[in-house]
Amino acid sequence: MVWGFGPETTYRVLLRVGSGGDRPTWVSLQDKYRHRVRVPNMRSLLIANLTREDSGQYRARGSFSGGREFTQVFQLTVNEPVPLPQILAKSLSVTADWCNITLECRAVGASEDLNVTWWHSDLPRKWQQTGTLGQGLSTWSLAVRLPLDQANTSLTCNASNQVDLKTATTTLGDVCAQGRPLTTSGRKETCHYCLQ
Repeated sequence: MVWGFGPETTYRVLLRVGSGGDRPTWVSLQDKYRHRVRVPNMRSLLIANLTREDSGQYRARGSFSGGREFTQVFQLTVNEPVPLPQILAKSLSVTADWCNITLECRAVGASEDLNVTWWHSDLPRKWQQTGTLGQGLSTWSLAVRLPLDQANTSLTCNASNQVDLKTATTTLGDVCAQGRPLTTSGRKETCHYCLQ
């Protein structure tokens, strides 16, 4: 059995394993794999301490007596854990009856695309937004206009990849309370309060 790594046209043979239970014979990439790879049996390859650089095509090529051969290709994708998102209020405007907020969901340190979803079961569907944060992008904004009598509701930001999901939740009432309307000469005015 021969184990290799890489696309079909340029893959490199890692090691060979014989049917007699002999130890594997390394052919290439020993520095990258030698201390992380085990061959429990002729048809299995075990890689420990995976990193994103281990993602790619692995192939097993077997030869039988009588000239028969087969090749099996395995696609390995290694995803990193999702960083814990944070919800920040970037702008806040409160009137006598309404709270207007722009919230940001931040997932700082992500090195791959993340799916981001804002949601709450009690709010209209238009506030349940989904998007993708690409590499180098770390925020997804949501503008909310909410009656003050509904300000005790909460919003959740989910950040996920194929293998991990992290969430952050904020209560809108806590944010709206920081921007109470100013009262001047008996009139209620809009208070603009920016949270950094």
